[in-house]
Amino acid sequence: MLEKNIDTFIGCDAEYNDARIVLFGAPFDSTTSFRPGARFACRAIRTDSYGLETYSPLLDRDLEDIDVFDSGDIELCIGSSEKALEQISKRTATILNDGKLPFMIGGEHLVTLGAFREVFKRFPDVNIIHFDAHTDLRDEYLDVKLSHACVMRRCHDLTGDGRIYQFGIRSGERVEFRWADEGHTELHRFDFVGLEETVNRIGDVPVYFTIDLDVLDPSVFPGTGTPEHGGVSFMQLVDAIRIVCSGCRIVGLDVCELSPNYDQSGSSTAAACKIIREILLSIK
Repeated sequence: MLEKNIDTFIGCDAEYNDARIVLFGAPFDSTTSFRPGARFACRAIRTDSYGLETYSPLLDRDLEDIDVFDSGDIELCIGSSEKALEQISKRTATILNDGKLPFMIGGEHLVTLGAFREVFKRFPDVNIIHFDAHTDLRDEYLDVKLSHACVMRRCHDLTGDGRIYQFGIRSGERVEFRWADEGHTELHRFDFVGLEETVNRIGDVPVYFTIDLDVLDPSVFPGTGTPEHGGVSFMQLVDAIRIVCSGCRIVGLDVCELSPNYDQSGSSTAAACKIIREILLSIK
């Protein structure tokens, strides 16, 4: 059984045995290729979450009405990406073994691979729904296969073709887009058109849901390591989250790539906090 963390996300202080959803932080950004700092997101999100209300007017639901346990951050290895991924897998396995839903807060996007490896062991038919500005489909980046630029390609190594659905994508190498268009993933450019149809088509198949917050336009969310203009609005993202979380059988999920120090206004961290609240309250 996991021990309760001292600092928790607002409203996420249920007892472990009572909780259905378990939060944990993965403060890792060792493969960040442009601006590091995502390792500081977990702590910033917990602290700034107390500027939120627990109640969502959009959903008419309250965090006080659900049972969520915040298990705190994993103390991750700095020098080895593979070791850090193993540590993330171990925490994910503990949560899954106890019959609970793992919800990871990154960290850079490579951390998804650690959680997904363990989810894939439990649910070998799992699909991925991926919101991001970037394809993340490189086979390697700077001669390294474990990079935030390669995370969906490494997940594809496990799932094979036709089980990764990408939305909001607006940046990547030509070869990545061509590779996706060959049928390896289902890639939707720029926005969430087709999301509802995708969710209906997936049906009751298990889904791992991963959100890279740079899917948001930098005018809304400048606090990220690799900002990319032409993104979605905050409310577009919230509406898309509601579609996925209320329509899919979610078996694991994460939110990644807030770098709080690049937005001194605190607006990006506030947006991340609100997105996490809406996710928690939307999961069916």
